[in-house]
Amino acid sequence: MTLSAERVSRAAGGRLILDGVDLSPRPGAMTGLLGPNGSGKSTLLRLLAGVLAPASGVVTLDGRPLDRIGRRDVARRIAVVEQQADTQVELTVLDVVRLGRIPHRRAWAPASAVDEEAVAEAMARTGLTGQADRLWHTLSGGERQRVQIARALAQRPRELLLDEPTNHLDIQHQLDVLALVAALPTTSVVALHDLNLAAMYCDHLVVLSEGRVVASGGPAEVLTADLVAEVYGVRAEVTGTGPGGRPHVRFLGTLTSGPTGG
Repeated sequence: MTLSAERVSRAAGGRLILDGVDLSPRPGAMTGLLGPNGSGKSTLLRLLAGVLAPASGVVTLDGRPLDRIGRRDVARRIAVVEQQADTQVELTVLDVVRLGRIPHRRAWAPASAVDEEAVAEAMARTGLTGQADRLWHTLSGGERQRVQIARALAQRPRELLLDEPTNHLDIQHQLDVLALVAALPTTSVVALHDLNLAAMYCDHLVVLSEGRVVASGGPAEVLTADLVAEVYGVRAEVTGTGPGGRPHVRFLGTLTSGPTGG
């Protein structure tokens, strides 16, 4: 068993952000969370991480309600990569990645050989080995994102939650990051805007619209021209010409505009 959200709802400012959402990521698989801005993706990820509590419904981990599990135990299992992270403290890349080991260490205890091995492995997998001494505030947005992913991997989590991990990354690094996440032996939930990247790398897709799940299933099942029109207000052509026969979405224009051409 792994993470599961059952009929979760959450409101803020008098507005219902999530309305009775169910989500049960497949163990060891990569689930893509899709939907336009304001659909509730980030809020759902925070509920899964235990950062927010649902107004109704329950989030469970291995069948146990998340709010009945100690924060350290949750942190040892679940790693989170937010859209943006910043600090005024002068930290190096190595310092930031080492933060991922905090849930596994007792207070004031020095890093163990296992800690250092996990950190080195995470930096190698994200291509940061040669940048250990660089200062955080000198990094570009894309470089910071890679460091945050390395920090999450250093936790050696069984569940990994990522909120738009490809933001600020060029195309090569978008592909590298998602290929890395897809190859991990973790249960991953990844919020994405790019439908074609989701189709390429995700095993399962869940689409949110106005706080509700409107579609879930495999990429070929979920990504249809009708769904793109309904959820995004965009005319599209969906073919099975992507890598491995996965669907590819070609956008033709908004529903209120003419063809874009090309």
